[in-house]
Amino acid sequence: MLESLRLDYQGIRAYLRGPEVREFVDTHAAQVAARVRASLPADVVVTVRSYTTDRGAATVAVEDVRAMAWQARDGLLTRAAGAAGLEVKAWQR
Repeated sequence: MLESLRLDYQGIRAYLRGPEVREFVDTHAAQVAARVRASLPADVVVTVRSYTTDRGAATVAVEDVRAMAWQARDGLLTRAAGAAGLEVKAWQR
């Protein structure tokens, strides 16, 4: 029987900032970007930016003034993320 459990916060922090999580995030961000690119005109630029906060993270951005309309009307980024197997949730403050 387990009497106590101690979390290794430093170990968890190291793992979330480590290469395995970075590879996972970067791979999925690239998949989302590829799906977005496939649904847009060839001249539209889609960028992926990797960064680290308390864990590995990445953003996919469509560098076009029409992007907000495409997202609002068609869910451009939301659909691409879902198709890449990611769960999309509304951002809450």
